[in-house]
This record gives sequence, C-alpha cells and structure tokens, in this order.
Amino acid sequence: MALKNKKVKAVRAEIRIDKEIWPLERDVLVRPDRMKYVRKLIKPKGCVFCAAAKGGISFESLCVFKTKYSMVVINKYPYNSGHVLIMPVRHCGDVLKLKDEEYFDIQNTLRMTMKALSEVYQPGGINMGLNHGSVAGAGIPEHLHYHVIPRWAGDLNFFPLIAETKVLVENLEQTYNKLLGYFKSL
Repeated sequence: MALKNKKVKAVRAEIRIDKEIWPLERDVLVRPDRMKYVRKLIKPKGCVFCAAAKGGISFESLCVFKTKYSMVVINKYPYNSGHVLIMPVRHCGDVLKLKDEEYFDIQNTLRMTMKALSEVYQPGGINMGLNHGSVAGAGIPEHLHYHVIPRWAGDLNFFPLIAETKVLVENLEQTYNKLLGYFKSL
C-alpha cells in the first residue's frame, strides 16, 4: 500500500501527575561514585577481590565471611539490597582450574549464603549466577565470583527501565552489618 499523499500526524503522549502530591513525595537518588565505575574511569591496581581477601573481614574490604578457600563480599555496586559475591580466596578465573577442596568449599559457601540471605532478608526468590569469562559478561574475569541477589515481587518497576536507575532500600553499611551479624552467629 502506497503512502504517497498521506500525511502522518505525530501524536505527543503526556502523563499528568497530581501536582499536589508529586514533587512532595519524590525521593532523589544520587550516586555519582557509580559513574566512575560504569565508565571504567577508575582502574584499580591489582585485583580488587585479592585485595578484599588480604583485607579480611572488615567494612573496608566489604568481606562478611571467609573460609580457608572462599569468601562472601558485599557487592560495592549492588543490583538489589543484599547483593553479595561468593569467590575463591585464591586468584583464579577458571572454575575448571579450582582444586576440588576450593570448588566444594565455594559450593558450601554459596548454599550457606543463600540461607543467610533467606533468613536476613526473607526474599521471594534469589538469583545466583556466574559469568565465566569476559565474553560471558564477567566484569572481572580474572577472579571468579558468583553473584547472589535477593529478589522480591515488584522489586523491578519502571524506574530502572525509564530512568536507568535502581533504587535500593539500604546502604552498603546496613547490608554489611546485617550479614556480618548473621555470619558471626554461625
């Protein structure tokens, strides 16, 4: 069908918000520190995960639990509250190069962490994943790390899609203290 002489009229969509409510109940989320990470403007010297392993359990390292072979670290730039990383203590970027005792310890730490997140946060579900290699999406492919992320019904709304911003209900220190308390009680 030819459209030669037909004019296409653009339609402008408007969303009207009750002016008595909207600006008063709006929270503002500012995370300028995240831009440096996203744009890779800060290039740390050495492996940040190895630095966390050397730092031991502390808020500075964000490590809340550590065994001989694995550790639980709060994600500095979380997707959701309670987002943690499980990784080997040893610098290794290939799951097939882990020693059996390292692999089994990491798997036990994953399960223990899922239990911790379930008890501390009571999420509706948990995402757990490993991006193995840079092509698979690993941001730090030289040091394996599993992402473990609590999820709730409705935790994703229009804000991350439209504004490209995720709203978190707690800061890193609150997450750290909640999980440190849990792991200390074990």
